Amino acid sequence: MPHHYLERILNARVYDVARETPLEPAQGLSRRLRNRVLLKREDLQPVFSFKLRGAYNKIFHLDEAARARGVVAASAGNHAQGVALAARRLGVRAVIVMPQTTPSIKVRAVTALLGTRPRLFGDTYDEAYAHAQELVQTEGLTLIHPYDDVDVIAGQGTIAMELTRQHPDPVEAVFVPVGGGGLIAGIAAWYKELRPQVRIVGVEPDDAPSLHHALEKGRRVTLPSVGIFADGVAVRQVGREPFRIARQAVDEVILVDTDEICAAIKDMFDDTRTLFEPAGALAVAGMKRYVERHAVERGTLIGIASGANINFDRLRHVAERAELGERAEALYAVTIPERPGSFRRFCKALGKRGITEFNYRYAEADQAHIFVGIQLSQGEEERQRVLRMLRDKGYPVLDMTDNEMAKLHVRHMVGGRARGVRDERLYRFEFPERPGALLEFLGALGEEWNISLFHYRNHGAAYGRVLAGIQVPKADLPRFEQALRQIGYPYWEETDNPVYRLFLGS
Repeated sequence: MPHHYLERILNARVYDVARETPLEPAQGLSRRLRNRVLLKREDLQPVFSFKLRGAYNKIFHLDEAARARGVVAASAGNHAQGVALAARRLGVRAVIVMPQTTPSIKVRAVTALLGTRPRLFGDTYDEAYAHAQELVQTEGLTLIHPYDDVDVIAGQGTIAMELTRQHPDPVEAVFVPVGGGGLIAGIAAWYKELRPQVRIVGVEPDDAPSLHHALEKGRRVTLPSVGIFADGVAVRQVGREPFRIARQAVDEVILVDTDEICAAIKDMFDDTRTLFEPAGALAVAGMKRYVERHAVERGTLIGIASGANINFDRLRHVAERAELGERAEALYAVTIPERPGSFRRFCKALGKRGITEFNYRYAEADQAHIFVGIQLSQGEEERQRVLRMLRDKGYPVLDMTDNEMAKLHVRHMVGGRARGVRDERLYRFEFPERPGALLEFLGALGEEWNISLFHYRNHGAAYGRVLAGIQVPKADLPRFEQALRQIGYPYWEETDNPVYRLFLGS
């Protein structure tokens, strides 16, 4: 590992605005994981995220001419706040470009720090970043990159410098959330030079695996799309310099799903009484999977709690999915006889297990399809045991615990089956969540094909999600699919999803 990063980290100028955050024990997680779990509380920074470290260090080290011209940054939130605070403290003009889909809490926070509203441009980070690059050319501003910059990486590396001082004893692994890679690059560069025996483990959402895939292929890759739930790490390509460091110094990258992230948010709330943003809980989600995978016990595990800028509206989605992520709830579709006493017999078969959800509507004379949530106390093993038990008792059962459409939409729509709907096809869509976006979506879909089912639910995220049934005669399919491609929104056909046939299909 290049020695110059040690010097850069030691000489990084961050404490004019940042604080040395505490390394705190997580008692509940420690008991459950049978390891000593410590959380590095970067959510306690003035902007509730680690990002101001790298931003301030970069701007501080600009020459006078660059400072005089001003700086520009593109960000969906945390980096924007870091740059805004650093620029204000150093008296440098800053222009912040944010996607129009940025949650209002982050727009307001940047406005308060800048004294002026950020420029909202495009629907994605990539579009905002392209506009920021235009401003570099047209206004002579200096771009403050969120992760692909040596001074930014060195600023983030001061977290590792603090960790080795706060915990000089042996450490099994440090878990680091990964987006563009600046944070893990700074931490890995420090640890692998001074304590190479400590494992550095990156954690990414399974729908934004930019570093994971790059390390697998031995080169940086550009993902065709990234998931939107953990927006703080929704990056399509890891940075060039972070990837160079990661190839030498990162031991492992773990992928986790949305439910696991939600469960980690709940775990961290239970221990700290703080609500972390999805990206801020990645380290704990990865830590839990690491312990399960490697059967580690009685070690010391450190998780970087990177930020707590969560939009309040997201909490309902987090709460809904946390039990599934913890494998404390299972969702089943069960077919039972449509006759008196069937519900009672079904519940008796479940024994004293708690039922978390029970949805049903009359559909047929001889069969009833129910959507049921069951509380689990023994995780995956119990989930499979319940499944086998119900089948042994003669019930047709479909396990929906990992079915995204079932969890996101159908659980709120049971009873939506319609009779006599011909040529219906089912699609899921995502589109940027901004004023007028739903109307634009409907307008783009046109009036040529009839919408026979429509479910939209705002999850407090940057993107809206729609489930739509559309009547398309077979002869029209090529033309209809061409129309979908022209709309340009991500979509998934769900016509063959078994949950659709059970609860919604005609």
